[in-house]
Amino acid sequence: MSIFVLQILLTNTGNNSIILQRLEVIYVKINNKSTQDWLNIELIDKNGVIKLKNKNIFIKILRIQPINFNLKTALEKEAILNSYKIFLKTCNFNLQILVHTNKEDISKIVDNTKKSKNNSISVISRKYIEFLKKINSEKQTSTKNYYIIIDEHSETDNIENIHYLLNEKYLKIKECLNKCGNQVKECKKDEVIKVLHFCLNTCINLKK
Repeated sequence: MSIFVLQILLTNTGNNSIILQRLEVIYVKINNKSTQDWLNIELIDKNGVIKLKNKNIFIKILRIQPINFNLKTALEKEAILNSYKIFLKTCNFNLQILVHTNKEDISKIVDNTKKSKNNSISVISRKYIEFLKKINSEKQTSTKNYYIIIDEHSETDNIENIHYLLNEKYLKIKECLNKCGNQVKECKKDEVIKVLHFCLNTCINLKK
């Protein structure tokens, strides 16, 4: 993981300007270097645990399934908020909440609609596709993925112990957020790579 991605994931601050300043400075420093020179990842194991180069820092990414809070009754909302308070008090370790926003891709829906060979509904299909494209353009529809990032510092290379400590944090988060109605899953290697790719591209786009 690059230094600036690490700062996004592990900085517990709501001040976006600070993060953007860090991104900008570090981006300038690494802009002329090869990926191997500045990418600060030593390995990502099959369980999705990231080990940083020259540091005994290990990072784990958890994916959170959101709930529709607005559809809950007043009593349910109160119960969720109380459970979330317990989550904040119980998880007394460093964590970072990451929101991954992507513009909605309607290409598959459009392609499936075009496959219809029924001439009687071709006009309806065409109008439906135009409607989807218009809505997607005007409303800027998007999907959001929610993640929690946790880390573990170790003075030794005892991988089993590091995995155990990270798993303990994961189970504690899972237990607390399940009471809020959220499902919590560990990100495996493939999804971790996608999240890092998103963070790196975000930094580059911000610079542009």
